[in-house]
Amino acid sequence: MNIVAIIIARGGSKGIPKKNIIDFCGKPLIAWTITQCLNSKKITSVWVSSDSEDILKISRKYGANIIKRPASISGDIEPSESAWLHAVNYIEKQTEEKIDYVLAPQVTSPLRESVDFTKAIKKIVYEKSDSLLSVSKVEDFFMWKKNDKNIPISINYDYQKRKPRQHISDSYLENGSFYIFKSEMLKEKYNRLGGKITLFEMERYKMFQIDNYEDIELSAVIMKGFGLDAE
Repeated sequence: MNIVAIIIARGGSKGIPKKNIIDFCGKPLIAWTITQCLNSKKITSVWVSSDSEDILKISRKYGANIIKRPASISGDIEPSESAWLHAVNYIEKQTEEKIDYVLAPQVTSPLRESVDFTKAIKKIVYEKSDSLLSVSKVEDFFMWKKNDKNIPISINYDYQKRKPRQHISDSYLENGSFYIFKSEMLKEKYNRLGGKITLFEMERYKMFQIDNYEDIELSAVIMKGFGLDAE
């Protein structure tokens, strides 16, 4: 089965300049994702799609194949699906092989291991699903919002009838670490999720993402504390 990892990484970033290649625990941030993909025996090949020459240069150095993404699909409001679809068409044309599944990891979610990819691939193939998303189990997670009159209201529970912790149903947070989907489904639905969907549960400490400078320090502590920097 041809399972291809496609890592998309734009050069622009509003929160942290050049975020995808900042130093994180001794390596460019994107290097962690590339290495994790290369270390998974279930992944056939690893590709990085970017509009940035700096990102592509670093990605090649760490062992990834590269795709120069057109500027027309590299804007900050452009959906990831457009980059994935462009990459799928490019790879299938270059290799002359049909892609069965795409593994699409997020560069800013380095807190994971190659075994997460391997287990998730086995799961989606075993369950014969069309798509998979990584999630983290959420416990005692009570959400609130303010209505149009600026009055706080509870969303996912009734605060007047709070249940004991043992009686609360399991909930799962889409942590954004990675997705897996059939290439044909992406072409047909232009969506990372569809058809039969599988959830892949990850440990809670792997749910954190790097979106601002505070996240860098927090994620580095977790990375080293749980030994994720060993790969």
